[in-house]
Amino acid sequence: MQKIIAINCPQEILLGLHLDADQFAETVKLQAAIALFRDGKLTSGMAARWLNIPRVHFLLKAMQEGAATLLQNNEDDFTRETSLL
Repeated sequence: MQKIIAINCPQEILLGLHLDADQFAETVKLQAAIALFRDGKLTSGMAARWLNIPRVHFLLKAMQEGAATLLQNNEDDFTRETSLL
C-alpha cells in the first residue's frame, strides 16, 4: 500500500530553485532517501526501490550528493565484508 504525503511549498521556493512541483517532489524524495540511508534508518535497497532506481545508482548518488559512506571502517563492517570472500 502506498501513501501520498502532501507538502506545502511556497511558489517563491520553486521559482528560486527553478523547479516545477514534480521536480521539487522528486528532489525532496531523493534527499529524504539519502538522509534516511545515511542515518541508518533505511537500507540502500529500500531507498532504491522507493526511488525506482537500481541500488548501485542510489549508492552512487548517496555518496556523491549526500556524503554517505558505505562502510564505517569498524570491526563489524570488516567482519561482514570479509565473510563474503
